Amino acid sequence: MAAADCSLYPDWELDSSTSSEIKQERRLSASQRRYYSFCRRKSFSAFVASKRDSSQGEGITSWCCCGQSFKEHPAIHKHVARTHDAEIQQLTQATYECLLSQLEKESETQHPNKHKAETADISAWIPDTSHISEEQLQKGPGKVILYYHYCQLEDPHVICAWQKALCEKLHLTGKVRVATEGINGTVGGTTTATDIYIKAMCSQPLFKMDREDFKMSDGGADCFTDLRVGVYKEIVPMGVDPDVISYQSAGIHLEPEEFHKEVEALLAKGDLCNDTILLDCRNFYESKIGQFIQCLAPNIRKFSYFPDYVDQNLELFRDKKVLMYCTGGIRCERGSAYLRSKDVCKEVYQLKGGIHKYLERFPEGFYRGKLFVFDERYTISSNTDVISECRYCSCPWDQYKLCSTRFCCQLVLSCHSCRQDGNTACCPTCQTKERDQRGVSSATPHFKEECECTDGRPRIPQDFQTI
Repeated sequence: MAAADCSLYPDWELDSSTSSEIKQERRLSASQRRYYSFCRRKSFSAFVASKRDSSQGEGITSWCCCGQSFKEHPAIHKHVARTHDAEIQQLTQATYECLLSQLEKESETQHPNKHKAETADISAWIPDTSHISEEQLQKGPGKVILYYHYCQLEDPHVICAWQKALCEKLHLTGKVRVATEGINGTVGGTTTATDIYIKAMCSQPLFKMDREDFKMSDGGADCFTDLRVGVYKEIVPMGVDPDVISYQSAGIHLEPEEFHKEVEALLAKGDLCNDTILLDCRNFYESKIGQFIQCLAPNIRKFSYFPDYVDQNLELFRDKKVLMYCTGGIRCERGSAYLRSKDVCKEVYQLKGGIHKYLERFPEGFYRGKLFVFDERYTISSNTDVISECRYCSCPWDQYKLCSTRFCCQLVLSCHSCRQDGNTACCPTCQTKERDQRGVSSATPHFKEECECTDGRPRIPQDFQTI
């Protein structure tokens, strides 16, 4: 769910209860906001259901509330949103607190060793920064670093506590995922702070990393809205148990120079090449704005859909040599392992260090367009090519913005001219929905995937899961 923004709410809606709720949501973390939004939709639906008129005959649906009768969903929804917002907020808070309690109990059951993080002595892993001023850690030129490392971690909660303390001490923002299979992170801060962070990571005996394991780009702490560090089942969410498909079964790693030669040979053969596939295992909005020439880019929205894509296209890969790539290399580790588990390919290779490392060596190579990154910058570039276009006028354009429709988390390519004309949603359906929502309360349920951007893509149901 997108963070609540007062500018998205009509003036008549901002009564004291709604305003206080928006302020409350702003204090929550991203995952907590998702839970709170879930509870609000659930509470709203339950309240509306309680007003259903059971005296009506079969096949007739109506609702009674405040002495009025409503025969259509939009009418009862609008009435409840306008008249019973305070009650919905109370129900939401009660449901939210109950959900948090349930999640806490489940977490204690799933992670019985979590208490170790509270008592473990991690001070030896925190670098001494007494010789560095706070100004150096918070002000000045900055960097964003991207990394991952697979290794066996017996106490991921201890590593999680260390990471949180380390990042807070260095005033870093970003995201770090820790699991029993390793660590994956992207954080931003000043050049001084990120350099200390890399040194601390390299000196951690559990990881045995070196500077070459880190990809760097210009940025800083303001590239992320906050710091999120957590323990997960997978350090990259493919949706397959790491014990079933392990990174240890990954494809053959190719250095950027080796990968470049393979792509060069592939392009030299042109249409005559029918034994090699250059596979982009990223999401569609990433490959849309930048990709290797003559690649196969699956039309998937999340990496967790990649296994399903492979299963549905096994014949496409049969007896082929596959050259796989992603942003920094981590998705290829699990993705190539999954593809190899199907035992249909002749060979499976992957670009070591991902596009990030390739562009450091070949900024004007065979990768054209922008590189999508998962922070407030959205993209970084090494060449001037624009391979995508504006959603509305089809002029060359590759600068993403979030869809302006409330609660829609899709990204939109809309040029300056079209945005000035009011085309700021991800598709015409969302654009219409945005206009319709201007008179509807935030309590009304919204379904972010009900738009043209996702209609043509497979939907794989995911159970409501805890972090």
